[in-house]
Amino acid sequence: MGDNRKLRVLIVDDSMMYREVLALGLSSDPAIEVVGKAVDPFDARDQILRFQPDVMICDVEMPKMNGIEFLRRLLPQYTLPVIVVSTISDAVFDAMEAGAVDFVCKPDPRSPRGVEGFILDLIDKVKIAAKTNVAPRRLHAERKSAGLPVPERPFGAGQIVAIGASTGGTEAISYLLNRLPTSFPGIVIVQHIPPVFSRMFADRLNQSTSFTVKEAASGDIVEPGKVLVAPGDRHMRLRKVDGRYRVDCFEGDKINGHCPSIDVLFDSAARECGPRAVGIILTGMGYDGAKGLLAMRRKGARTLGQNEPSSVVYGMPKVAYELGAVERQVSLELMPRALCSMLLEEPKRES
Repeated sequence: MGDNRKLRVLIVDDSMMYREVLALGLSSDPAIEVVGKAVDPFDARDQILRFQPDVMICDVEMPKMNGIEFLRRLLPQYTLPVIVVSTISDAVFDAMEAGAVDFVCKPDPRSPRGVEGFILDLIDKVKIAAKTNVAPRRLHAERKSAGLPVPERPFGAGQIVAIGASTGGTEAISYLLNRLPTSFPGIVIVQHIPPVFSRMFADRLNQSTSFTVKEAASGDIVEPGKVLVAPGDRHMRLRKVDGRYRVDCFEGDKINGHCPSIDVLFDSAARECGPRAVGIILTGMGYDGAKGLLAMRRKGARTLGQNEPSSVVYGMPKVAYELGAVERQVSLELMPRALCSMLLEEPKRES
């Protein structure tokens, strides 16, 4: 937003208590104005037309129509970023597939500290959502094929792909994995996501893609056809043991505001894998991963960055690109082809 007007937020929740908690909490930030509180999707539709909000916060479980179906019907008509607020459930990923840009887990209203942290998190996400590009989600849903090339020869032994993502990343990662061959080298992922949801995310990818996907645990081996997702409350790094790559998952302070941090993973990939790695930075707010990706490139790794039009938030890829960490910047739609091409080329010598 180029002016100083407040961010206009519409709250959609059938619970009067949660509507008031959300409205009171969000209004405590001077940059946010709650312009409407709707009790169900039909009420919300009328208020969208009336107030033209910048961001909508929507519950999943609601009467008359659930939040997921509401998003599927709403977003083709309105360019409106939506944050889903829900209890801990796999349904949040259905909501993300339906077009939500982010989600926040409902706290126990009896826990003042839990509610306070929830509100602060939601305020941050509202400000990020207001800057998102919601168009890519429609593109992903409409274009099922990415024109994947068929490799003329097997991928090299000992290769590895490291991926970092934040806001909008769950859908971008799913899109990418669904368009890669099962013979693909081992993949390690840091997605900024809360604990519990990281395991749900891994389980969902395991069911919806041809890869074996799991939430990483220390000692897991990185191998072809396998994807390891960092736990939502632990950093993940690579180490080479007896010629094979394994992961360490460990507790630590936040780095660049995040645990897990993409920089931790990328720094270890630079150190342990050198030119045998490809690093990818996807959609997300902030700058986590940029310096680590640069370290990878300096060690001879190939690097890719998601371009602005296909990013939900062109933050992390932008910083990495401007830093010189991104060798090639492409749309998410063309990334499978670019990634396969890089892996099939002879690796660069380590500098």
